[in-house]
Amino acid sequence: MAVNRRGFVGGSAAVGTGLALGAGAGTASAAGGPEPGRGHGGHGRERRYAFTVLGTTDLHGNVLNWDYFTDAEFDDADHNDVGLAKISTMVKEIREERGHRNTLLIDAGDTIQGTQLSYYYAKVDPITERRGPVHPMARAMNAIGYDAAALGNHEFNYGIEVLRKFEEQCRFPLLGANALDAKSLRPAFAPYVIKRMRTPFGRDVRVAVLGLTNPGVAIWDKVNVQGRMVFPGLVEQAAKWVPKLRSMGADVVLVSAHSGTSGTSSWGDQLPYVENAAARVAEEVPGIDAILVGHAHQEIAEYVVENKESGRPVVLSEPLKWGQRLTLFDIEVVWERGRWVVERVASEVRNSNTAEEDPGIVRLLAGEHKKVVAYVNQVIGTSVEEMSAAEGPVKDVPIIDLINHVQTETVRAGLADGAYAELPVVSQASCFSRTARMPAGEVTIKDAAGLYPFENTLEARVLTGAQLKEYLEFSARYYVRTAPGAPVDPAALTNADGIPDYNYDALSGVTYEVDVARPVGSRIVGLSYEGEPVAGDARFVLAVNNYRASGGGAFPHVASAEQVWADPEEIRNTIIEWVRETGTVDPARFASVGWRLTREGEPVF
Repeated sequence: MAVNRRGFVGGSAAVGTGLALGAGAGTASAAGGPEPGRGHGGHGRERRYAFTVLGTTDLHGNVLNWDYFTDAEFDDADHNDVGLAKISTMVKEIREERGHRNTLLIDAGDTIQGTQLSYYYAKVDPITERRGPVHPMARAMNAIGYDAAALGNHEFNYGIEVLRKFEEQCRFPLLGANALDAKSLRPAFAPYVIKRMRTPFGRDVRVAVLGLTNPGVAIWDKVNVQGRMVFPGLVEQAAKWVPKLRSMGADVVLVSAHSGTSGTSSWGDQLPYVENAAARVAEEVPGIDAILVGHAHQEIAEYVVENKESGRPVVLSEPLKWGQRLTLFDIEVVWERGRWVVERVASEVRNSNTAEEDPGIVRLLAGEHKKVVAYVNQVIGTSVEEMSAAEGPVKDVPIIDLINHVQTETVRAGLADGAYAELPVVSQASCFSRTARMPAGEVTIKDAAGLYPFENTLEARVLTGAQLKEYLEFSARYYVRTAPGAPVDPAALTNADGIPDYNYDALSGVTYEVDVARPVGSRIVGLSYEGEPVAGDARFVLAVNNYRASGGGAFPHVASAEQVWADPEEIRNTIIEWVRETGTVDPARFASVGWRLTREGEPVF
């Protein structure tokens, strides 16, 4: 859908500062002084106005174009760049082109978790301390001039106290219409904000932004939110709030939704709400003009859904994660029968690798960046040899064995002298990053942290031998079925049906083969423990991360299995402390080949 660009050169608009109100209330902004510019008129008395809504999502603590796990400028195979400093430059350019007051800037969540920068200001030098620092994401987003941001599920990773402090530090509202107080069932955050865009015609365009977070918070961060907040579905809450926003006089309704478009859930049927529900919101709730999509880490330039009730199109767009892309919604309205009516919406995404970093943002966060670089480069031990995760998705490699070894030791210590101390411990781990490595020689915090980039914690659950086999069969869906004797390209063997690396689990403590020539559901061969076949009724303790234990990835049995131990410490920190206490990392102590890929008994590699 092409938009007449003339509409973005002229008409002035006024956007005041959003004020977050208490539970159950929205936020509003008053019109400021006029900004010079010419109107976008039509033929005769027709009145038209156009403006642009800019959007980011899944920033995950990225301010600068820097990878703290490698301590180097960020780069990937597609030469993407990351960070708010790049986004800032793009936003400035668009505001200059179209008029600052003809634009809004919003975000769709997952802001304060994901890099060592964000970790440092949550755990090492926490923003919650008395006279503590201002979170670097708040400083950067305030400086850039965000108008609103929806809550992502990862906003809750560090606990509600950290999130509330971050909210306090932001000069824009954090929106979550479906984040409700567990007792009163009233919104625990502002559900919406209404911004006034001043037109040359004396009639403001009232733009409502409704924020929706992911209902998965209830299980992924159960330890932080249970008994304090509940998270009903996006469709249900949008159906409640959109009519209210229209009745309050909203001319345009945007939704900032931390939820993908696929209509699926990664945790199966544990909750009655859909995880990736943005397209369903568009289809089932009338009165929405556009949706900024988040959570799924996909790039969607423009996806148009027809609302079933109104028949009107709803435009969805999702910019790629970490500040790699910026979405632009171009919106045209026309004055009809005493009100502004949306005539056209179009969206696109722009690549941040076309922009230089905003030197103002770089200077603003220089001190924080320097502190974190010094932190991640602290030496915590040495390694006898280099270990790499490059082949982790297709081979049992020592660097993944290290994760499993630390988890197994930790769970055994936690169960010592208890009722489950005699049960064998099996551990699950995924190849979270194929670029993770531990060098020979000195090992730093960044080297150890790079093995485990997520803030997962460790649990122990009891499974039977039969359940372990079903768990492994489910995991083995990850491989593309490959006939015996057919050529094998490792790059084309994995990620069947789009399954990400972090949803392929390898188990240590047992031995087995994965026959990739067999159909899904019958690939696990020779599952054994200490050289003996695993009996279906045998009992094991599974050392498992809290994401998987809470249903992430929809692996069978584990979410409903008995929990016998849990640790509030992040697995990443447990690995760091293990290296620090051990001093020397020697694969001879923990590395073994417990699983391999085969075809009719013949090894693939």
